[in-house]
Amino acid sequence: MKFSRVEADIFVPGGGDPAAALARVTHLAVAAHQDDIEIMAHAGVCDSLDQPGKAFGGVVVTNGAGSPRTGRYAALTDEQMQAVRREEQRHAATLGRYAIQIQLGHTSADVKRAGHAGVVADLIAIFAGCRPEVVYLHNPADKHDTHVGTLVRCLEALRTLPPSRRPRRVLGCEVWRDLDWLADTDKVALDSGRHPELAQEMLRAFDSQVAGGKRYDLAVAGRRAAHATFHASHATDAFAGITWAIDLTPLLAEGAPDLATFTLAAIARLRDDVRARLARVS
Repeated sequence: MKFSRVEADIFVPGGGDPAAALARVTHLAVAAHQDDIEIMAHAGVCDSLDQPGKAFGGVVVTNGAGSPRTGRYAALTDEQMQAVRREEQRHAATLGRYAIQIQLGHTSADVKRAGHAGVVADLIAIFAGCRPEVVYLHNPADKHDTHVGTLVRCLEALRTLPPSRRPRRVLGCEVWRDLDWLADTDKVALDSGRHPELAQEMLRAFDSQVAGGKRYDLAVAGRRAAHATFHASHATDAFAGITWAIDLTPLLAEGAPDLATFTLAAIARLRDDVRARLARVS
C-alpha cells in the first residue's frame, strides 16, 4: 500500500497487514481534516462496534497544516502542527477501534484542484482496496471549500471503479453546515446517539482544537441531541442523537446529474416544501 506523498501515514490500531485491514472495512469515512471523521461518521463507528463482522476505516485527505492554534499550540510551526494532528487522529482511531486509519497528507490547495492526479490516484487505491457497504463523505452543501473539494475528488475516484466494485451506499454528512434544512424526504438519519462517552473521548483526542478554543466535544453532542429532538414535531425522539446526511449514491449511477444540479434540486425541494406549507395555512 503506497501513496503519492512520502508523508502519508498508514496506521492499523490492532496491528497486522494494512492491505488486509483495509479489505475488512465495511464502513469507510473519507474526510478532509483530522477530527472530521469523528464529527460526521460516529454512526459508522458505532455500527462497527455493535455488529459482529463489521469494521470501520478512516481516511483523512489533508495534512492539517492550516489548523487554527492558540494557547500552548500557538507557537507551533505548520510542520509541528501536522505531527500533532497526525498523532491525535491515530489516538482517536485507537479509541474507536478502527480497522485502519490512513492520512494521505495532501495540501488543501491540491485537494481543491480539479482532477488532481495524486489525490485522485490515492483515493482510487483506497476504494479499490475494500468493498464497503457504506461510505461517509462530506456533503455538497458544506460551506468549507476543502470539504467540498474532498467530496468532489472522492466522487471522481469512485466513478472510475466498475459498477460492481462501487459501494452500496454513499452518504454526504454534515460538518460545516447542518443538514436539518433538507426536506424530510431527502434526509438520512444516522443514529449517532450511541456510545456517548466514547464520542466525547474521541473528540477530546483532538486536544489542539478543543483546548485551543474549538469546543467540538460540546458542540457536536449538542447538535446531535438537538437534531434528535427537533426531527419530528408529533412524535417522541427515536434516537438519542442524529447526524443528518444526504444520499449521494445516485451520483454514481449512469446518466447521473452533475453535483451542482443534484444539490440545487435538493434546495428546490426545500423551497417547494416551504411554499406548500405557507399555502396550506394562508
